[in-house]
Amino acid sequence: MIKVSESAKKQALRLMEDDGKTGFFIRVGVDSGGCSGLMYKLTFDNEIKDGDQTFEDNGIKVVVDKRSYLYLVGTTLDYSGGLNGKGFVFSNPNADRTCGCGESFSL
Repeated sequence: MIKVSESAKKQALRLMEDDGKTGFFIRVGVDSGGCSGLMYKLTFDNEIKDGDQTFEDNGIKVVVDKRSYLYLVGTTLDYSGGLNGKGFVFSNPNADRTCGCGESFSL
């Protein structure tokens, strides 16, 4: 399960509306790269693919590909608008180490 905080929900809905992507969902995943070995990715999508895992939390639909799900199970998606920069933040209980910017991790 991937959880979505209230602030992430509000920001995602606002961005989807601004981009004309009403009815889309959040697609999260993991790619190789970054300073810690794995990088988070987040997009808005409207197409379910074979093997996707689908969740709904806080009124938001979240879709994860099969490979990324193993890395992201139990993660909470949040949104931070503080002085250190704005953006979506992944709180991943599976990560052993994260980089300073929080955009990459390792297991």
